[in-house]
Amino acid sequence: MIILPRGFSLDNHSGAGQSGRVATRSLWRHRDFLLLWGGQTVSEMGSAITLLALPLTAVVVLRASTLQVGLLTSAATAAFALIALPAGALVDRQAKRRLMIWCDAARLVIIGSVPVAAALGVLTLAQLYVVAATAGVCTVFFDVSYQSLLPVLVAKEDLVDGNGKLGATQSFAQVTGPGIGGGLVGLVGAAGAMTADAISYAVSVVSLLAIRAREEPAPRNQQEPRTAPEHRPGLRAEIAEGLSFVLRHPILRKIVACTGTANLFGGMATALEFVFLIRVLHVRPADTGLLIAVASLGGVAGGVLSGRLAAAIGSARIIWFSMLVLGLPQLLIPLAEPGWRVAAFGVGMAAFAFAAVVYNVAQVSYRQSICPPRLLGRMNAAVRWVVWGTLPLGGVLGGTFGTVFGVRPTLWIGFAGSWAAGFWVFFSPLRHLRDVPREETEELEVDRAPGGGLPGQGGGELPDGTGAPLGH
Repeated sequence: MIILPRGFSLDNHSGAGQSGRVATRSLWRHRDFLLLWGGQTVSEMGSAITLLALPLTAVVVLRASTLQVGLLTSAATAAFALIALPAGALVDRQAKRRLMIWCDAARLVIIGSVPVAAALGVLTLAQLYVVAATAGVCTVFFDVSYQSLLPVLVAKEDLVDGNGKLGATQSFAQVTGPGIGGGLVGLVGAAGAMTADAISYAVSVVSLLAIRAREEPAPRNQQEPRTAPEHRPGLRAEIAEGLSFVLRHPILRKIVACTGTANLFGGMATALEFVFLIRVLHVRPADTGLLIAVASLGGVAGGVLSGRLAAAIGSARIIWFSMLVLGLPQLLIPLAEPGWRVAAFGVGMAAFAFAAVVYNVAQVSYRQSICPPRLLGRMNAAVRWVVWGTLPLGGVLGGTFGTVFGVRPTLWIGFAGSWAAGFWVFFSPLRHLRDVPREETEELEVDRAPGGGLPGQGGGELPDGTGAPLGH
């Protein structure tokens, strides 16, 4: 969700070296990007199935209460609040691609344990909590690595195009994924449907192994030669450096506040999404996949049109415009009723997904372009710690409010708060700009974090899909 949820640093094989990542006429001819893109498309499709199957397993198979469903959502995102900051510093010390491979292999085993346990008749709600939490830890390390790999894989001029393609296929996966998931739920049950997600992680591992580009560590500062012995500060100092860069940047901190607020309230709504569909709107479990798939078409459109909208509306203006104008129809969602009026859910969620993808592509591309390469992992982790760290609280609040006040009133609070979060960026320097001036971008690219001084040369990142958070 704007939260949405629910994103790298390698040398281009052009032979130009790290500083020679030249813009390509088309990323369709960029072999390593296509491998990354293809593998993640399949993986996202599997994740979209689990996005449907995991809560359905809790609601339908294990008869979980509203509060228990909220706690399950919280468990899936708790790692972003607990370990995102140290994960960023650790990622900056590791080869990103290798770490991503290990994370995908671990998630294959973790997610695959659910259908195995269900087949043996020993599946419990406690196991779902453990699966959600441990898969979340792997996701933290994977996503921070993923966001720090793309900027090195492609030229800075190709970041918006690359992020747009990744965002569009994420949403496409969430169109086809829930539809396939709904069919699998009908055939093999909610737990059995998660087998597809486990297989998708294997495909992602193969695609990552096939990437030829090799990572090259960035120098610690401009004066230090690449061959000089590296004297790293302590982990705490590295974490503080990344967090300081985010909090001291006048525009970036407003974007983080916007995304974190949207994810807090969006997390409340997302926690109750399937409870609302099944127990309030009386949608059959197998049909929820079709409804989510139709709604996810909005995200596909957002990924395809994000570049054109940024050009037409303005690369600075689009960040707040996507939240406050394009995201306004999300308030239709709590108006849905059983019968034909369930269409209000689909229309509102489609608009929500469209606005979230446009917002994410714009703000992620901005973040990637201003961050020095050596801080990418820590910057992405610091942002994720703040903006995804609100998700566990949102899940707990959603489950609690849904139990005390009811599901529909809690959805009103969640979606209204998610929309209003756009005022953070509206009341910022972005409000007076159509586009970010070139000279201002060049000025902002200078690393002002403690001990900095390295001009920014690019960055990268990305998020999730319908029912997920913003700010990848």
